[in-house]
Amino acid sequence: MTEWLTREEALARLNVRPQTLYAYVSRGRIGMQPDQADPRRSQYRADDIAALATRRARGRSPQAIAESAIAWGEPAITTPISTVLHGRLVYRGQDAVALSATATLEETAGLLWATETAVSFASLTTAPVRKAGTPTAFAHLSALAAEGWPSLGRQPAMLQQDGASATSALATALGAVPGPEPVHERLARGWSVDAVGAEMIRKALVLLADHELNASTFAARVAASTGAPVAACLLAGLATLTGPRHGGAGAAAIALVEDAGRLGPDEAIARWLAHDRPLPGFGHPLYPEGDPRADGLFSDFKIDDGLLRLRNAVLAATGLHPNIDFALAALTLGLRLPADAPFRLFALGRSVGWTAHAIEQVTSNRLIRPRARYDGPVGQDR
Repeated sequence: MTEWLTREEALARLNVRPQTLYAYVSRGRIGMQPDQADPRRSQYRADDIAALATRRARGRSPQAIAESAIAWGEPAITTPISTVLHGRLVYRGQDAVALSATATLEETAGLLWATETAVSFASLTTAPVRKAGTPTAFAHLSALAAEGWPSLGRQPAMLQQDGASATSALATALGAVPGPEPVHERLARGWSVDAVGAEMIRKALVLLADHELNASTFAARVAASTGAPVAACLLAGLATLTGPRHGGAGAAAIALVEDAGRLGPDEAIARWLAHDRPLPGFGHPLYPEGDPRADGLFSDFKIDDGLLRLRNAVLAATGLHPNIDFALAALTLGLRLPADAPFRLFALGRSVGWTAHAIEQVTSNRLIRPRARYDGPVGQDR
């Protein structure tokens, strides 16, 4: 639930006069609602106030603004593709969790790519890949990137075709069997999952399709800004996704679950924290009150008692809620998917968002080339 503050609490956190608080509300920078206990009084949205307080603390110098944009800071790129707003993930104005109730990844691509043309990820090959997985995904995308047309100067419709072809190749490399069906059904068949499991895979793919300007998406946009082929942009995103702080977090979440099963939740949590390691699968800077993507998956998927005990123990010990990585770990264990299924689902779903951002970056015709603030020694003239 969103936290709401009284007027006195809001003024104290911002350290401003009432007139300034009211000005922020009138400009839409702070949400306000009537106090249910006393309609004559108002309440103010806590996360809006926290964001404002952070900006004011950083100052408004160009250097402070630029540095704050690097990690969870000031927005750096304007986009209508997606955003996280008051604890909700939004795809072009639509709530992503609500969309995931019925949409396929193909339909989500149509939305994020802003096209009315039906998107298909139908397999371009008639034979399944003999050994699917991350290495195969890199090999397939690398081949497409090496042969692809530069994206600069090409029309969005052509770039969308390139993105669909790259995602199709990625799906096959990650285990989807050949066929014209929606990609979640083909992936479920490749993993020998029933229709109920296929629906969970569909929902996960939609929830993973985009997430604003995350690290892999930024990498894809940087590649696109140079005019690289769309497949190369997806390859840049895939490479970035492999890190344990991004798409690799699902594997770490499974390791934590296994530790909890062997040692008990409390002991497993203590051991992870004792090594100054963040608990994988829990907490997210953009969702302090809980990741809605995890809640969206859990709404139709009953996790076992061991996972419930771990979730409750983490909440009691740290106050952290499960995030999408924990949900993917639970889905992988519950459906008996391949051990690297969290990464495969992440890569396949996010390829749609990478494509959307690559196309947007190419059509903006702007190179992403930030400057570094040098703090090393300066050579003397001789």
